[in-house]
Amino acid sequence: MEYKRLLNLNELLKQKSYFLLGPRATGKSWLISHQLKNIPVFDLLDSDVYSRLLRRPKQLSEEIGDSKIVVIDEVQKLPLLLDEVHRLIEKQNKIFLLTGSSARKLKRGGGNLLAGRARSASLFPLTSLEIADFNLGKYINTGGLPLIYNSNDPWQDLKEYTNLYLKEEIQAEAIVRKIDNFARFLDVIGLSSGKELNIASVANDSGVPPRTVSSFVEILKDTLIAFELVPFEKTKKRKASTKSKLYLFDVGVANYLSGRKDLLPRSEAFGDSFEHFVIQEIRSILNYKNVDEQLYYWRSKEAEVDLIIGNKMAIEIKSTEQVQDKHLKGLKTLREEGIIKEYHIISRDPVKRKIDGISVWAYDDFIKHLWTK
Repeated sequence: MEYKRLLNLNELLKQKSYFLLGPRATGKSWLISHQLKNIPVFDLLDSDVYSRLLRRPKQLSEEIGDSKIVVIDEVQKLPLLLDEVHRLIEKQNKIFLLTGSSARKLKRGGGNLLAGRARSASLFPLTSLEIADFNLGKYINTGGLPLIYNSNDPWQDLKEYTNLYLKEEIQAEAIVRKIDNFARFLDVIGLSSGKELNIASVANDSGVPPRTVSSFVEILKDTLIAFELVPFEKTKKRKASTKSKLYLFDVGVANYLSGRKDLLPRSEAFGDSFEHFVIQEIRSILNYKNVDEQLYYWRSKEAEVDLIIGNKMAIEIKSTEQVQDKHLKGLKTLREEGIIKEYHIISRDPVKRKIDGISVWAYDDFIKHLWTK
């Protein structure tokens, strides 16, 4: 099955070069092949391409000829090539799309990050808007990686993905010294996805020293495998939590690592995964629309709100099919602070309405609204 991705590469590359970053298997190569026609592509996973450009980076300029736009796939494999890219942008006004799955290796490999000559875009797992026959139950269970969403055996494919990429490839890139420690850490962090991050607890459960756990968390963020929701601490009437939440980049990967399978509506695990899914959707949509707002969550001793977008929107996420007053406690409590402009609750309730000034949305209607807003 083919998907119509929201990210338009031709629009991105009209005037400026771009880094396109995203975890493996989110569909970067597929997107390039379907949107950028008759453009030279240098795939650094191809050993022949890698070898010849490693030996002589200047050969890049000889091979691209008169093409205005050039793609270098998995550029983190050869950071030194960015010096030649820099020269070609400056001297020949070339436009590059530079894809990668690890911002960490670019930064720490001494790569020339082009000093503002290239912007950054991201590619995420499929959103519900990109799937013609979207099935919430399927997505909640196995996530949105294109190769897995329509797999005949998604659980087996998730197993192979986590073993071959999350563990073995990170070891191959020499990011961690002891892959067994990292593997145990991954097993535990799957259970922690979407919860406040407690380094000491993860260290205790995985048998990995706390300092190492902290470094592993940074590796997950740098390799785009996880993202962080920072605490919203601007409330004055109520003291807020100061701990961040960590979410794995895909709800299916999180489910596999935590051993959650066959999640059914009305179960606690389904509710947790539904919250993860909605946050994942909103994060993707905002990024594709180039909306530069910090994402937060808020928790005090008496209440919690799942997601805050800048100071514009506070969003509570419930998997219920009928929103009731009891579901609005967190939003009403936060509203008393007078900081956030809009208050929304997102659920599986199909009836759009307002309760005491709080907008009630079905998840799919809200995502469409956010994309078209």
